[in-house]
Amino acid sequence: MKVRNTMRVCTTLLAAMLALAGNIPANAQGQKGDHAVTAGQLRNDVQKAADSRQASEAAVREMFASDQAKAALKSAGIDYKQVDQAISQVNDEDLARMAQRSHEVNKNFAAGRLGDRDLLIILLVAVAIILIVVAVR
Repeated sequence: MKVRNTMRVCTTLLAAMLALAGNIPANAQGQKGDHAVTAGQLRNDVQKAADSRQASEAAVREMFASDQAKAALKSAGIDYKQVDQAISQVNDEDLARMAQRSHEVNKNFAAGRLGDRDLLIILLVAVAIILIVVAVR
């Protein structure tokens, strides 16, 4: 009787160990295949987003760094340093829109034609930056 019980226990334990051992490689392989995005792709996407943000910040800062923009800010009573510091706190979407406007204004600066519309864009972008930062805090 003891031999039969011992045999059953051994057989059950052996079957359980084989079942578990058989599932380990299958689970490990399944986990590798479940990822839709590789770590390399994720790093590339993060780097692209960082590069895009950096380019947007540079475009907006370039617009505000011009003498005409500084004069427009000064005439509206807006501190250039405050705007420059606030640029880094604007979210990516708003910053991308501001950068797009900044590119237009910078083209006009380069071409030597700066109109009232460009000055208005400068002031609106500055005010938007300040309002966004104040709203976030």
